[in-house]
Amino acid sequence: EAVTDALKGGEKITLVGFGSFDVAYRAARKGINPSTQKEIKIGDKVTVKFKAGKELAASVDNKTLKADLKKAKK
Repeated sequence: EAVTDALKGGEKITLVGFGSFDVAYRAARKGINPSTQKEIKIGDKVTVKFKAGKELAASVDNKTLKADLKKAKK
């Protein structure tokens, strides 16, 4: 709840070794409906962004996981 409340207030949250959460504004834009190929309007919104910390990113970046993910994509 504390993280949610802080983000609602526009604050940036940093969890050392894990990552940071921040809020960002996305302007309205035009998009394409992939099913119909027709142009659609996408409204503006405020969204939460996450950036992994250096330690988290390094711990996930390992050879075994890379190999498994590459194999799964094929």
